Amino acid sequence: MTSQDTAQRPALRSQRLNQITHEPHQKLDALVKAHKPFETRENFARFVVAQYLFQSELQALYTDPSLKEIVPDLPERCRAEQAKADLADLDTEVPAPVAGAVNAPSKAHALGWIFVSEGSKLGAAFLIKRAVALELSDTFGARHLGEPAGGRAEGWKRFVKTLDGLELSAEEEADLDKGAVAAFERFTVLLEHAYAAQPELA
Repeated sequence: MTSQDTAQRPALRSQRLNQITHEPHQKLDALVKAHKPFETRENFARFVVAQYLFQSELQALYTDPSLKEIVPDLPERCRAEQAKADLADLDTEVPAPVAGAVNAPSKAHALGWIFVSEGSKLGAAFLIKRAVALELSDTFGARHLGEPAGGRAEGWKRFVKTLDGLELSAEEEADLDKGAVAAFERFTVLLEHAYAAQPELA
């Protein structure tokens, strides 16, 4: 490894994850914008379908006992139920699962997925402001974008501090990276699926 490589290598694990997911994150952001989720409630409902599918797939990780040992408040951090309530508010049926969900990942791989899910709560602060124009809020239709108990920044800082402090092997580090990239790729698939499907009004 050259001194230049060392200089470019982030000191913290969370910084490295941000770096390696930058490209899939940018692609996903562009795709979300292309689908114009804040143009109409119908468009937003499709976005919530994708959010629900993603969060419901991660429920098993958020409630995993071994992961809860690492992050004690993990189960309360999951937003699947909020997204489900949003679908009801928006008169949209709960979608059927989509093949290809993450299944029994290693602990490090799972943490990569959770890193992405938790990080999205920071971006949700901007999204919920846009949802207000559709007369939606953290109590109706956009609950899953609401501020978590204790605050967005505080919850994220706690999670990142825990993640950065873990002792992981080189193999586990690689698994963590793969999990984070896979999470962005999976949400991209679910977003495309949600907008390809015809809205099903209850």
